Amino acid sequence: MWWESRPSKAENAQLVGLAGSQSVLLPNGQTPTKRICVIGAGPAGLAMLKAISQTLYFKTGSWNIIAYESRSKVGGVWFPAQPMDDPPLTPLYDSLTTNLPHPVMGYTEYLFPPSTPLFPAAATVQTYLESYASHFNLLPLIRFNTSVINATWSKSHWRVTISTDETLEFDHLVVANGHYRLPRMPDIPGLEHWITARKAFHSAWYRKPHDFGLKVLVVGAGPSGRDIATEMRTHARTVIHSVTGGVSQGDEHFKTRGTPLHFHDDGRVLFEGDVVEEGVDQCILATGFQMDFPFFNDDVIKTGEVPPHPPLPPDLYNSRYHIFPLAKYLFPLQRHYPASSVAFMTLLFRVAPFPVAEAQARAIIRAFADPSSLDLEQEGEAVLSRSQKLASEGASAPLQMSKSWLRLDEAEQWAYRDELFAYAAESGDCPSFKVRDWEKEMYAAKDLLREAWVDLEKKGGSREWVDGVGENGVQEWVDMMYRLVRHARGEERAKCER
Repeated sequence: MWWESRPSKAENAQLVGLAGSQSVLLPNGQTPTKRICVIGAGPAGLAMLKAISQTLYFKTGSWNIIAYESRSKVGGVWFPAQPMDDPPLTPLYDSLTTNLPHPVMGYTEYLFPPSTPLFPAAATVQTYLESYASHFNLLPLIRFNTSVINATWSKSHWRVTISTDETLEFDHLVVANGHYRLPRMPDIPGLEHWITARKAFHSAWYRKPHDFGLKVLVVGAGPSGRDIATEMRTHARTVIHSVTGGVSQGDEHFKTRGTPLHFHDDGRVLFEGDVVEEGVDQCILATGFQMDFPFFNDDVIKTGEVPPHPPLPPDLYNSRYHIFPLAKYLFPLQRHYPASSVAFMTLLFRVAPFPVAEAQARAIIRAFADPSSLDLEQEGEAVLSRSQKLASEGASAPLQMSKSWLRLDEAEQWAYRDELFAYAAESGDCPSFKVRDWEKEMYAAKDLLREAWVDLEKKGGSREWVDGVGENGVQEWVDMMYRLVRHARGEERAKCER
């Protein structure tokens, strides 16, 4: 395999400069400095900055780190903006709230403030991220209103060109630019004409319900698709919600349909099952986003379908649905630059995002400090094993494989976080953390909790549930969530008995 020619541990130690807690001197007697560039100051970039800023490497000046953020504040997707750009800077719509309870969603090392609504609004999350950056003194490490235009590997370092026309050199890159920017537009006959005629648009441009006509079609079964379909019921006479594999049902006010197959110029839409809806006035496409790294050329990552494997390809690929192949869902297994020289953060879907970023940050520090700690052969075998597993579960077609690759089930999510912390702890520089049982249980109960919380808000009783909660630590939030689960299940039983 191509990675068998990797440097020896001794050679890596000299390249690293700092292996474990021991300082390694280069031939000139100087202690080397690692220069680390973080692309983006959203939740993942902030977790990376915080983790590195607390290391001895950073405190002694052995490592330098800077994050480039294209916008004027931290927060990434949570920092609101009107949809003036193409594509919009963020798809954040006005009514968005978290779909996870914040004790599960937030950073494990920094709680949301006491009395925060259990499923907070986006503005509350943005304030929380700004507070996190301020509390851990991360703002001096961020250069705002500055974009990374190009990054390419040059023999022993990354050459990074930023929007001020400066070109700088770094030993490592952390890619944390997010994956909710470039809309994914489905390839459906007739849809392009609807978009040109402004009868269809992607949900990235959606902010709040308007009078889009009497009959509105919302395509997509993800969180935004569900939210928008629900909101539009207050403004349209008929809302059609299109979901993959959906069974046609509903009444004249709200209907569920399957996948759209053809958009006709006269307002008709053909759905799977040979179902036709006439007189559709507007279509909102909540169809997701593409992986996009506009600062990388083909010599870093190729865009296109992943070649058949095994063996693993010698290049890194962006299928627009996933990045392949990555060790630990982080480090690129390819032949053009060291796997440990760059890390792609928080690509995983449907996980508790901020805690995953914390775990990944710790693993990245270990790999940056000691590249030999990455067993590339073993990691390659793990990638191939996942391919085989997904194929055995029915995802053998390239497109289906790409769509499934970054989606972990609950057990895999918790094991992944534990494995990253265990890997990081092997260095002796940080303790090993385990996902707590209550996190797993409350994640599993997230839909029940959210339904109960929304019901409390409608009845005006939500405030008393959280008033003062959290003033004495996270256990108060844990107790409150278990109480709400019991409350929700009790009400369900009462309904059944009636």
